[in-house]
Amino acid sequence: MELLSGNEAFARGAYEAGVTVAAAYPGTPSTEILENIAARYKKDIYCEWSPNEKVALEVGAGAAQTGARVLVTMKHVGLNVAADPLMTLAYTGVAGGLVIIVADDPGMHSSQNEQDSRNYAIFAKVPMLEPSSSAEAKEFIKIGMDISEKYHTPVIVRSVTRISHSKGPVELCQRIQPRTEFGFVKNPQQYVTIPVWARKMRVQLEEKLGQMLQASNESPELNRIEWADEELGIITSGICYEYVKDIWPTASVLKLGWSNPLPDTLIKDFAAGVDKILVIEELDDILELRIKAMGIDCIGREFIPGIGELTPSVLRQCKAKMQGEEYIVPAPVEESKDLPARPPVLCPGCPHRGVFTVLAKNKVVVTGDIGCYSLGSLPPLSSLDTILCMGAGISMAHGMDKAKANHKVVGIMGDSTFFHSGITGLLDIAYNKGASTIIVVDNRITAMTGHQENPGSGKTLMGEDTIEASIEAIGRACGVKRVFSINPYDLAETSKVIETEINTNEPSLIVSKAPCPLAVGKPVGHKRNVDAEKCKVCGMCLKIGCPGMEGGEKGQVPKVNKLLCAGCGLCEQVCKFGAITMDKEI
Repeated sequence: MELLSGNEAFARGAYEAGVTVAAAYPGTPSTEILENIAARYKKDIYCEWSPNEKVALEVGAGAAQTGARVLVTMKHVGLNVAADPLMTLAYTGVAGGLVIIVADDPGMHSSQNEQDSRNYAIFAKVPMLEPSSSAEAKEFIKIGMDISEKYHTPVIVRSVTRISHSKGPVELCQRIQPRTEFGFVKNPQQYVTIPVWARKMRVQLEEKLGQMLQASNESPELNRIEWADEELGIITSGICYEYVKDIWPTASVLKLGWSNPLPDTLIKDFAAGVDKILVIEELDDILELRIKAMGIDCIGREFIPGIGELTPSVLRQCKAKMQGEEYIVPAPVEESKDLPARPPVLCPGCPHRGVFTVLAKNKVVVTGDIGCYSLGSLPPLSSLDTILCMGAGISMAHGMDKAKANHKVVGIMGDSTFFHSGITGLLDIAYNKGASTIIVVDNRITAMTGHQENPGSGKTLMGEDTIEASIEAIGRACGVKRVFSINPYDLAETSKVIETEINTNEPSLIVSKAPCPLAVGKPVGHKRNVDAEKCKVCGMCLKIGCPGMEGGEKGQVPKVNKLLCAGCGLCEQVCKFGAITMDKEI
């Protein structure tokens, strides 16, 4: 027995299930699944960071169609990227087992939207399992593999932030020994989706759904009724089940671990045994609407919110509302109520700060993207104007350019995002004769999700040396002629290149090259000092938004926090009075 997070348990489940191939693109809250496989099980499981989720699922599909057991992981917005292969993979099916873990993020702890991936399971016509604990997270991978192989279908396992990152006891078991030989069996009528064959696959898919519906109704391991008080029956799934058992201890509960296809017969049996049904589900009212469509009266959305995370505190408020009572929110913990606010900010020494400092001086619209540099939107830098999705930083800039907007536009994204979905946007600009200025802030790592390798880092997830993809070379291959590399710690050079390119009537690619200080684990250079006699308290050093520069309020001379200073020297470069100097300390 071990205490494991949900993500650690998913990784253990893949190992025990005999998985031999695992692929993913990092995205919180799913990232640690592949990291744990690489750290603990890479002798038995090949694992990779793919350039994006679509590629990861296609890698998984190829491996599963040779008969291997395969795991593919992503966060909820990653499933949008992988939706194209998913929809058709449901038609072709797989020969081996293929489980796709999708980690939703209710409450948007680290995401640009809330999204309920149960919609995709219904849309794609594939089974979905929803574990409610770390123990189930491990077991559901093994069960998912069995379902996948039995019905020749991909299986989605839905996690949420609370499952992925909370810990619970997990019993460890032996690994199922995988097959020793794999090979693709040619069968064009099964795997080639030209219309004449795909029409037959569509019929077969509905037949499989009917078979799986019967199985979900007859699966006490996944879907079970816990009879108690007949006055109230609660239908729920996932992490909400744990909250329900705590907050409604006397209610009868129908726990859905296999939520698609929805076990209609089991739901009708449950409804017949209770006086009133409450549906508790996180995000969309999918269960409630489908249960009502069966002709079963139930309540849900009028008491249970569809926005944000359903925490125990939220559900206690819901219970009080149902009973016509007032719920008093507990007071904050005494030790924490007076702590100062810690707004999100770029780290000390972050190379992105120099680029945003220059952009803030120029009156341009900056179309941004998903990554650490999203923090460039916040004061005092305030120089990022849009964030939509991975890759949109480039494509939206092109759209604004072609709309003949009355302002200069700069598109910006990181290196991992560029490899993920920025290349096609850059190709679009060159091909369609755009004139956008594109900046790729290249710190040679996927920093936002915890310093994972990417095609530009020179290492694989397995720790092997590999190629270092050149963003400049890719830009030239796309047809961009004006390609520049800059050192973002040199503000004069950075300003010169950016200001020249935003006033050029042809496309340009600027690659800001400097490693992430946290990833390399050492300061950028020498720490700085502030000379109080020379300081005019103008506040320029504070406008770069570095956590290492403190003070400056009410005429106070700013000072350098030596514990935080990473020695980037930007504060020294923006000071007009020579009040900031280099220390001998690094």
